[in-house]
Amino acid sequence: MQKPTLPKGTRDFGPEQMSKRLFIFNTIRETFNRFGFQPLETPSMENLSTLTGKYGDEGDQLLFKILNSGDFAAIVTELDLAAGSKKLTAKIAEKGLRYDLTVPFARYVVMNRNALTMPFKRYQMQPVWRADRPQKGRYREFYQCDADVVGTDSLVCEAEIVLMIHEVFRNLNIPDFTVKINNRKILAGIAEVIGAPGQEGTLSVAIDKLDKIGKEKVLNELTERGFSAETATNLEPLFSFHTLGVGQVLEPLKTWLSASDVAQKGIAELEETLLLVSQYGLSDACVEIDPTLARGLSYYTGAIFEVKANGVSIGSVSGGGRYDNLTGAFGMPGLSGVGISFGVDRIYDVMEELNLFPVSAGQGTKVLIVPFDAEARLVALPLLRQLRTANLAAEMYPDLAKVKKMLDYANAKAIPYVVLIGSEEVQTGLVSIKNMITGEQQKATLEELLQRLS
Repeated sequence: MQKPTLPKGTRDFGPEQMSKRLFIFNTIRETFNRFGFQPLETPSMENLSTLTGKYGDEGDQLLFKILNSGDFAAIVTELDLAAGSKKLTAKIAEKGLRYDLTVPFARYVVMNRNALTMPFKRYQMQPVWRADRPQKGRYREFYQCDADVVGTDSLVCEAEIVLMIHEVFRNLNIPDFTVKINNRKILAGIAEVIGAPGQEGTLSVAIDKLDKIGKEKVLNELTERGFSAETATNLEPLFSFHTLGVGQVLEPLKTWLSASDVAQKGIAELEETLLLVSQYGLSDACVEIDPTLARGLSYYTGAIFEVKANGVSIGSVSGGGRYDNLTGAFGMPGLSGVGISFGVDRIYDVMEELNLFPVSAGQGTKVLIVPFDAEARLVALPLLRQLRTANLAAEMYPDLAKVKKMLDYANAKAIPYVVLIGSEEVQTGLVSIKNMITGEQQKATLEELLQRLS
């Protein structure tokens, strides 16, 4: 007999976990709706031609490929095998599981461009897959909740993302978090100033690992990728900005990158975004300007965001940025967009570790009706309908069992109230309501019961 197992990097979610996850989903969805975003879903699989080349070399390696149907190996020759995995993949796999929600969104926009009102604001809450090495806070299947705006260059959109991040995390009862913000133009300017113009992509991929591998290993990686010792030395000022506050970073950054026009433009965009956030009236903003923030995805061109929950050893729980030409890969150049993605699985782990879920988040059934006999069901079933009509989560124990067994069932499911109906209750028209938390038990009419539970 085969022992049932799960693929590494995936998880089952039981009823209690799902109740908590739904609390996260609903909180994020309500925020997206308040900010004017519309819902959208795309298929789990995309053509590999849609996915490849959008995430950089490292991202392409993490794509899950789907083997073609039928005898996919029939057309494979010895020459194909000798050509290596990249060329072989094109012959045996035409589709792949989506890596994120942004590229499928860009594909959707291009395919439906004549039907969309621009700027187009959409949100999407679906699973994505990455062939990564599983570890704490990193899974191969996980949910993302994305919100994007396309069809406008306005920095109001960047400011709205900062505001939306604050609203989501505060509504989730995660009080201690940091919104890190940078601009890819600043990273391009840094590449210019240190003597490596045009290599901001390579620079970004290395710097993106700073939190994981540290400064020395980042510099070693840059050296291995062809950066000279002089450029590495010139990069040294970058690692000192993390000690400065939000209001203290921009001026020394301007001075260091004064020779780069593109960097100055990126700094100006940062300043305007923060000004708009301030004008909105956001109180106690948890924003940090971090020039080392890179976000390795190659399609970002402007502002980039990353959110970390403080006090837990889990990576970023949210991230995003501005992309100026992602739709260009699908034949519609020049359409700018900006978006943010919330990682539900990591947010769940943070809230679980810090015990931040409200008691109501895991609450399912609120009332269990316990009829003692068949006659009691004549009272129980209409009462069940009334409770549900009053929008109360209610169920009736299906079997005529011993009272202890039924009460044990209520305790096991953490049902806070039990309504007991026996022969006395049938005759008097009163029911007994038992508070399973305090143990208190009282008689009540049906009207009193509904009023009390509501």
